Amino acid sequence: MGMVGGGKGAFIGGIHRMAAAMDGEIELVCGAFSSDPERSAQSGAMLYLEPERVYGDYRQMMSAEAALPADQRMQFVAIVTPNDLHFPVAEAALGAGFHVLSDKPATLSLAQALQLRERVRDSGLLYGLTHTYTGYPLVKEARERISRGELGKIRKVVVEYTQGWLADRQEDLGNKQASWRLNPAQAGVSSCMGDIGVHAANLAEYVSGLNITEVCADLSAFVEGRELDDDGSILLRLERGAKGVLMASQVCVGEENALSLRIYGENGGLEWRQQEPNTLWLKWADRPTEMLRTGGAYLGDLAGVNTRTPMGHPEGYLEAFANVYMAFTAQIRAHEAGSDKNLRSRDCPGIEEAVRGMNFIELAVTASGSDIKWHKFEQH
Repeated sequence: MGMVGGGKGAFIGGIHRMAAAMDGEIELVCGAFSSDPERSAQSGAMLYLEPERVYGDYRQMMSAEAALPADQRMQFVAIVTPNDLHFPVAEAALGAGFHVLSDKPATLSLAQALQLRERVRDSGLLYGLTHTYTGYPLVKEARERISRGELGKIRKVVVEYTQGWLADRQEDLGNKQASWRLNPAQAGVSSCMGDIGVHAANLAEYVSGLNITEVCADLSAFVEGRELDDDGSILLRLERGAKGVLMASQVCVGEENALSLRIYGENGGLEWRQQEPNTLWLKWADRPTEMLRTGGAYLGDLAGVNTRTPMGHPEGYLEAFANVYMAFTAQIRAHEAGSDKNLRSRDCPGIEEAVRGMNFIELAVTASGSDIKWHKFEQH
């Protein structure tokens, strides 16, 4: 793989590289790690890449890599930049003949996401999106059990993602991650919903198997002087009559990455928490609550194939991230072989999730600023 962004001092680039390397199937061969050519070169040297495969510009990288023999050039590019570069980098990669795996949200706007979908369809290439939380084994187990009807008809979906790191003006203290996430030119129309609310919405849809159809939103910027939201509460209507609540906040003092999901059906409920990811609770009216654990022999095939260690050896965020990478590489192998036989290849977020994510972000912002109570989640 090649990488755009994620150079020296960046947070998420290192996470991507660790996740990609975990299973020994992916080699980082090139990168444009910074818009500053010197910084990019320094980052490449730290990663022991050949100097001629370290580029000062992503356009230069696409052109140079495309000119290499097929057995030497990168096969896909990982995009780990601020949001405003996701679309132009993806567009350049697809135009040069490379598959794309991008951080979320996929683009700066819904209009760009729709353009990107056309580019992906026209290219015949693969596009993946790092909705990391779908990679946890017990998230996959929850999805499978709901799809089999074990909980019965779904009635209620409650998803929360709370953090506290933006409870004060981190953007004034030299925090690069805060600065770009709160800058509309780089982040888009939302900070909180664009950064973590979209993860919560994706997780709710992924596990429940139900799409959001309407939203009623209330977004806030609690910290004075911010242009973008740092908190939000959203009522959801989902397919088949289900109702839901989504809460996301970056100003909940003391919280880390408290993502949680509860889903209730006619027959039972389930609960999963990202900070305790190796436990899934199943709740029933007529028998004791069940605790399922990662690695258990009683789990389904999809959970099993995404588990690396024996039961009782905790797996977490890096492994979930690695599962997204493994699913995407399985798609690439299947694409090159002209088949689709690998279980992982059927379970990676893609371009449709990218469009829905941008749709959700913009709809939440629009709904929050409107006097109209309910806003339809239009299909695109």
